[in-house]
Amino acid sequence: MDIRQLRYFVAIVEEGTVSGAAKRLHLSQPPLSQQLKAMEEDVGALLLERIGKRLEVTEAGKRLYEYALQMIELMEAAKSEVQEVGNGLNGRLSIGVNTLSVAGLSPALQHFNRLYPKMTYKIHQGESSHLCRLVREREVELAFVRLPLELGDDLSVLHHEQEPFYVISSDRHTFGDEREISLADVVNLPLLLPSTQGLGVHYLILKSFSELRLEPTIQGECSDIGLLMRLVSAGFCISIVPESLLDHYPGFPIRRRKLSGESGLISSIGLVALRRHRLSKAARNFIDLYRSEK
Repeated sequence: MDIRQLRYFVAIVEEGTVSGAAKRLHLSQPPLSQQLKAMEEDVGALLLERIGKRLEVTEAGKRLYEYALQMIELMEAAKSEVQEVGNGLNGRLSIGVNTLSVAGLSPALQHFNRLYPKMTYKIHQGESSHLCRLVREREVELAFVRLPLELGDDLSVLHHEQEPFYVISSDRHTFGDEREISLADVVNLPLLLPSTQGLGVHYLILKSFSELRLEPTIQGECSDIGLLMRLVSAGFCISIVPESLLDHYPGFPIRRRKLSGESGLISSIGLVALRRHRLSKAARNFIDLYRSEK
């Protein structure tokens, strides 16, 4: 039996006659009678018996009718859900986010959730190189990473944006009233670098000092951003962080000064995906929304 035959059987049971079911299904009577006979032969039991002008359901027919209703309902639910997934109204959005976060991601996800309330989420946080590996392994479809980064030919950048860096300190380390400062202004202060040596932001900061032929006073490095903010607040050190990090770690008693453009320190953020892989409708909807809000 197939789902089409079950629909025929339900219609016959509910109408009580083959003619009534045929009218309901917009079919002629002979094919419908043949389908009923084929079903009875298939299950090896009488499903309907004629009493007067109507067909009455046998005990076997009643059991099949119950199952038929369940199977038709499941089929309709599956069809509806698959269509919703195909249209990006349902399903799962799998996305990776760099450890130092991305400006505007939380509002974008909140907006996306209001538009697609049936969506579920799989969010990974980690270093950019690790996130690229997750994209390649299809653990996530999209990932926000810090650039520059060796992406390879298999990954493409779908969206690109930039954000400035800030020097953060406690009241112990002051820089006057200037709204912007340069790397030269902090070269002699104890600097605790975010992230880990050779990766992401850590690399960008040291590269900018090197290009200006400056040798910073490196106090060390700290990949735990919450701890970094506490150490800066306590006056143990200063640090240099991208703007979005300050939005995600509010409430610390720190001073901030934007690095001037001549420092050449700008953080590039890329949204990457597999180059020759068709993104789900959910992922494409999220990209469109995120771009529109930038």
